[in-house]
Amino acid sequence: MRAAVVVASNRAAAGVYADETGPVIVGWLQAQGFECDAPVVVPDGEPVGEAISAAVADGARVVLTTGGTGLTPTDRTPEVTAGLLERQVPGIAEAIRGAGVAKGIPTAMLSRGLAGIVGQCLVINLPGSKGGVKDGLGVLEPVLRHAVEQVVGSDH
Repeated sequence: MRAAVVVASNRAAAGVYADETGPVIVGWLQAQGFECDAPVVVPDGEPVGEAISAAVADGARVVLTTGGTGLTPTDRTPEVTAGLLERQVPGIAEAIRGAGVAKGIPTAMLSRGLAGIVGQCLVINLPGSKGGVKDGLGVLEPVLRHAVEQVVGSDH
């Protein structure tokens, strides 16, 4: 199954610094048995939606985004993602936030990330921090393949 990673970072997209979370997610997806190319690094906002849409059109069954889920004025990933989602899967986003809070990171509750379905693709917004990504992947590990298969009606 194909997967894609979209990194929402104005500074990484501008070359101010190298993205460090995208490659972690790609490696994790590959370890889970997904085919996944290098992450696509874009500025936050509409370019995130364009990258998600391109991945869906390319046959991705799962798209994980990282970044752009906070409270700053430039954090627009949830809004752009919401405009694409046909159905939301709120339990995934809630579990990711809850995992961070349970680890004693109260700022995890500030993440506005969403999860849902676009066509036959599961799209999940992860936070942009290394810790938030690690926590999110830990939440997804036992359920991601099952969820992705359910999107197309497969029994796992």
